[in-house]
Amino acid sequence: MSTQVQNLPRVRASELVGRGWLNTGGRNVTLADLRGKVVVLDFWTFCCINCLHVLDELREVEEQHRDELVIIGVHSPKFEHEADPDALAAAVERYEVRHAVLDDPELVTWGAYTARAWPTLVVIDPEGYIVAQMAGEGHGSAIAALVGDLIAEHAAKGTLHRGSGPYVPPAPASGTLRFPAKVLALPNGNLLVADAGHHSLAELAPDGKTLVRRIGSGERGLLDGGAGEARFSEPNGLCLVPEDLRASLGYDAVVADTVNHALRGVRLSDGVVFTVAGTGEQFMVGGQENVVLRAEWVGGADVPRGAAHRPDIGGPAEAFDPAAVHLARQVRLSSPWDLTWSDELCAFVVAMAGSHTLWSFDPGALDGSGAVRLLAGTMNEGLEDGPGVGAWFAQPSGLAPAPDGSFWLADAETSALRRVVPVDETDVTIETAVGQGLFDFGHRDGPAGQALLQHPLGVATLPDGSVVVADTYNGALRRYDPASGEVTTLAKDLAEPSDVLVEVAGDAVHLLVVESAAHRLTRVALPASLAGEVLDDGAHRVARPATDIGAGALRVDVPFVPAPGQKLDERWGPSTSLQVSSTPPELLLSGAGSGTDLFRDLVINPEVTEGVLHVTAKAASCDEVPLLPNGEPDPDVFPACHLAQQDWGVPVRVVPDGDAGLTLPLRG
Repeated sequence: MSTQVQNLPRVRASELVGRGWLNTGGRNVTLADLRGKVVVLDFWTFCCINCLHVLDELREVEEQHRDELVIIGVHSPKFEHEADPDALAAAVERYEVRHAVLDDPELVTWGAYTARAWPTLVVIDPEGYIVAQMAGEGHGSAIAALVGDLIAEHAAKGTLHRGSGPYVPPAPASGTLRFPAKVLALPNGNLLVADAGHHSLAELAPDGKTLVRRIGSGERGLLDGGAGEARFSEPNGLCLVPEDLRASLGYDAVVADTVNHALRGVRLSDGVVFTVAGTGEQFMVGGQENVVLRAEWVGGADVPRGAAHRPDIGGPAEAFDPAAVHLARQVRLSSPWDLTWSDELCAFVVAMAGSHTLWSFDPGALDGSGAVRLLAGTMNEGLEDGPGVGAWFAQPSGLAPAPDGSFWLADAETSALRRVVPVDETDVTIETAVGQGLFDFGHRDGPAGQALLQHPLGVATLPDGSVVVADTYNGALRRYDPASGEVTTLAKDLAEPSDVLVEVAGDAVHLLVVESAAHRLTRVALPASLAGEVLDDGAHRVARPATDIGAGALRVDVPFVPAPGQKLDERWGPSTSLQVSSTPPELLLSGAGSGTDLFRDLVINPEVTEGVLHVTAKAASCDEVPLLPNGEPDPDVFPACHLAQQDWGVPVRVVPDGDAGLTLPLRG
C-alpha cells in the first residue's frame, strides 16, 4: 500500500504565470512577494463542484491564519466559457473567493506544478519550497494541521513573516438580486427566486423586478426561524409541495440549500424556514460517518412535524446504505442543486450534484419525519445510461417534469440533457437525449446525436412536450424536440442562464429566464413556430496535455500520507481504495477494477494510441486518540474521521519511449 513518500530533494516552487490577477487591486504577485508566508495554491475551475467544496473547506483555515497564510487560487479552466476573463471575475465574486486569484487560461502554471486534476492543492513553505501536493477534496483538516506545523517551525527559525497578504477585497455590489439561481411561480402569482449571492430567497412581483419581501437574513449560514432571521448558503433549486400535503407538513415549498448540504422547507404565509433533510455536513463518498445515529433536534411549538431548528449532532455514526431508506435529518447530503416532485415516485427527486446522483425525499414517510434514499447513480462521474442503480451522472443540476410522468435532467459536467423514467415507486431508468460525455461540449444544433451543449444548469418542458434547456455556458436557450430528435437555438447572448420558467397566457408563450451573471430575470418571447434557429458554433474538447506512456507494463501509484496528528482509519475495514478504468476500455489489457492498495500494475494495449485513464482513490484517516496513564486509549474521546478522495481522468498517449509509471498524489 503506497501510503508513505520517500525523503526527496527539496523542490523550489515555480513562478506563478498567467494572463492576470484578480482580488489584488490590479497588482501582479510573484513568489518573491510571498516569501515568509505559508502559501497554498488551489488549482480550480469554477464549473467543478469538487473545487467549490474545497473553497468552503479552506475558508476556516484562511480566516484563522490570515496573517501567516496566503491562499492563491490558480484558475485553470475546463470549459471554453471559463476562459473568458469576465466570466472568471463573476465567478470569483459569486463564490465569495476571499483571496488572490491567478487567471491561467493556457494552463501554464497548471503544467509547471504537474497538476492532473481539479482540484489540486500545493503547499509551499515560507522559504519557497514545495512541501505537499494533494488532489481532490476532503483535505481541510490536513491543510489546517500542516499549516499549523509550518507556522510553528518557521516562527522558531525566524523565516516566518506575519502581516497582510496580496488580497484586496472588491467593492461591495448592490441590487435586488445577486447571482440568482432558480425561479418558481407561486400560487399568488408572484415569483420566488433563489437569490444565491444574497444567501436568501426573494419574492418578486409578476413583473420580475419589484421586491415584495425577502426570506432569509442575507447572512451565510444554516439557521431556521422567521423570514428575517433564517440563514441559507447559496440556495438553488425550488419546488412547491403538492397542495394536498402542505397542511400536514406545515410548509409549502422546498429549497435545495446547496452549500449547507440541506433541504429547507418554507411556509409561505409567514416566511418561516425549517430544515427538513440533511445535517448541514457534506456527504463524503465512501465515508463511514454519513448517517448520524444520535441527534437531538431543537424546536418549539411552531415547528412542523419532521422539521427542526438545529441538529445537535454528536456520538456514533455509520456508513450510508445505498439500498436503504434513511431518516431525512440524519443523513448527510452533498450539494443538492435542484429538485422536482414526481407523482409516480410519490416523492421529491433531488439532483445531488456533489455526489453525482439522484436522490428521493419523501417528506411524509417514517411517521411524518421524512425519508431520503439513493434513487439513481453509482457516485462515479460520467455518462452511463440504463437502470438507475448503475447509471453515471456528472453534477446533475436541473430537473423538470414531463407530461408522461418522466422528468428531464440537465447533467452539467457532461453537457447533457437526460431523461429519467420511473419504472415503479422505487426504480428509474436513464436515457441520454443530448450529450457525448465529460470532455465534449460546444454549441451545435441539428440531430440530437450530434448536437452539443456547454454546462447546462436548467431545464423546462414546453406546452408541445418539447424541452427548453438553459445552456448556461453557451449563454443560450436550446430546444430539444423528442418527436423529431432535433436540437435548435431559441435565444442567445444571455448572461449565464441558469433556469427557465415557461409562462403560458392564451396562445402566447414566454420564457422567464434567470440570467444569473446579469443578476436579473428576463422574459423571452418564443418564436411562433417554436422551432428556433439551427446554429453551429463548433465542437470542443477539454484541452489538457496528454501524458506519454509506454505500451505494456505501467504502474499507477497514488501516494497518501495522513495529516499530522492523524492515522489511517481501519476500524471499518481497509482504509484505502483504488478503482481504475479507461476510455476506450480496450486501452487496458489488464489492471482494471477495484482494490484496496493505492497502487496498480496495468498492461497498456500497444494497438491503442491514445485514451483516458480513469482513476478513483479514497483514503480514510482519523485523529489519534490520547492515551490514559495506563497506556490505553481514552474511551471518552471519539476520534473525528476524515476522508480524502479524488477522481482523475488522465489523457494519455501511447508512444515507444513513454513512461512506465504514473504518479497521482492524493496527499504526498
